[in-house]
Amino acid sequence: MLIGVPKEIKNHEYRIGLTPAGVRELVEDGHQVLVQQDGGEPIGFEDAEYLDAGAEIVASPQDIFARADMIIKVKEPQPAECKLLRPGQILFTYLHLAPDPEQAKALLASGATCIAYETVTSAGHGLPLLAPMSEVAGRMAIQAGAHNLEKAQGGNGVLLGGVPGVEPAKVLVIGGGVVGINAARMAMGMGADVTLLDRDLGRLKELDMIFGGRLKTVYSTKEAVERYALEADLVVGAVLIPGASAPKLISRELVGRMKKGAVMVDVAIDQGGCFETSKATTHQEPTYVVDGVVHYCVANMPGGVARTSTIALTNATLPYAVKLARAGVSAALEDDQYLRNGLNVHAGMVTHPAVAEALGHEYVEPMAALARKPLERCA
Repeated sequence: MLIGVPKEIKNHEYRIGLTPAGVRELVEDGHQVLVQQDGGEPIGFEDAEYLDAGAEIVASPQDIFARADMIIKVKEPQPAECKLLRPGQILFTYLHLAPDPEQAKALLASGATCIAYETVTSAGHGLPLLAPMSEVAGRMAIQAGAHNLEKAQGGNGVLLGGVPGVEPAKVLVIGGGVVGINAARMAMGMGADVTLLDRDLGRLKELDMIFGGRLKTVYSTKEAVERYALEADLVVGAVLIPGASAPKLISRELVGRMKKGAVMVDVAIDQGGCFETSKATTHQEPTYVVDGVVHYCVANMPGGVARTSTIALTNATLPYAVKLARAGVSAALEDDQYLRNGLNVHAGMVTHPAVAEALGHEYVEPMAALARKPLERCA
């Protein structure tokens, strides 16, 4: 298969879809890989490394999209990239379609087969291609939160871990998944007073066994969210429903009653955000203030540590890319029910139930959709 890796064009996005090591694995498996010129240069992956791995360096994204059977990216395709997709082409990347009807419309019109990293599952009901970026984002949430608690950044001037004789900051983590556990671990490591809310009692018991009394685990109710949000210096929103829009767990009214200078980090912003006052921001302008509360809602947080993130992401996505390249999309998805859960759009049809519900589209079962002939690109 001919695989294309274009340079990312989203604001302050420095990751790339494959490392040179990932390219080498695909080439040695018998595939051809096109990498856009200087695509990895911002994070220290030079064109020479990709050439040594067996890739062909291509000057323009137009050439990559025109030639490749499968496009491997990091972030959702931007409007200019959506126009380059074609019927029958495979797009393998993060999509986060539920809060993004315009992107969904463009992908449906393209006729392409779009597999979303964030809805690929595992036997244990995990999200193996979301997990590495969730680990990064969870840890970055505390890093960003601590920085924005500084008075010069608009925060209330509280040091996350305190000092002898001064109590530490109170941190609330909402959600006990991969993001939440990594955020809690980082916050506790910095000496903060950490409370984690979740509705899964089994998960709370597991976290209690791991961390003991260092982490306060509380069953999540509206009353608990309100109580601990009002006490918090830093709130991390870490709630995810695969493929669906994130639930709004903190209302505008509650934000208005929180501590002035408190910081809210919404890691769920890719899925629309879990705070009512959330709106997507960028690494260039990461924060804004609502009712005296600092909001950090960067939609591609792991892009801030792009080299670490690219290596971690390639480690996770490479086995699936190899499977798709070897077998072709229909055979690969028929053989692997967990990879099949990643199929969001195919030939003008929405093939993930949560995405279809969120966007108000008809849901077509993946294998039924794949059995249909590819559409011509819609006008």
